[in-house]
Amino acid sequence: MRSLIVLARLLDYPTKALQQAAPEMAEVIKAETRLTPLRRETLVAWIRRIAQGDLLDLQADYVALFDKGRATSLLLFEHVHGESRDRGQAMVDLLAQYREAGFELDARELPDYLPLFLEYLSTRDEAGIAGHLGEIAHILARLTARLEEREADQALATATLLALIGAEDEITEHQDKVRAETRDDTPAALDAVWEEEAVRFSASSDQDCAVQSAAGQRRAQQRQNARDEARPVRVIDPVSGDLS
Repeated sequence: MRSLIVLARLLDYPTKALQQAAPEMAEVIKAETRLTPLRRETLVAWIRRIAQGDLLDLQADYVALFDKGRATSLLLFEHVHGESRDRGQAMVDLLAQYREAGFELDARELPDYLPLFLEYLSTRDEAGIAGHLGEIAHILARLTARLEEREADQALATATLLALIGAEDEITEHQDKVRAETRDDTPAALDAVWEEEAVRFSASSDQDCAVQSAAGQRRAQQRQNARDEARPVRVIDPVSGDLS
């Protein structure tokens, strides 16, 4: 499903390559008959805003949204397991699932990074896609509610994923809870997190240490992305649908 690749790119860090691919991405969305005309129009309008926007502003907004606090993390298992040892096993299981399907990863992202997960789903059949999206629907619903609360365009992508499986109504179940949450992206909240992570003695196994290290590396990479406009990204070929 090529539209999943487009949604993956829309949730990833903005680059010049993404802006240049906007016309092709818009055509893919226009042709996605599984979505309502209104949803297609809304997504295409967002893609045009990306194409016409100032890249540095887009990147700064992205980092402010996803690199400050964990409430809007695009790492799926962080919403379920945090950095516990259970997350480590879940990572191992997901990685094995990728490899069994012939989906090989590069070293840049963790297996549960949502855009990467969507790339994997784009290689599955419709039943597989629906099943996997159904398994993470509660995560997507809470994430969408948080993104909507922050008036972020990325809420359009996560809501679309729920719409593909007829689960968009689940978002409303989380809205009141999200409004009552204490924001974790304030200066005080961020200072508390960094103080906690400066010295951590809670790891009870090598697996725990590995997950904590990987999560820290992910956040460090995100901070580097804010300073590195040239970060590479794979884009879709409008004819073949291949990634490059």
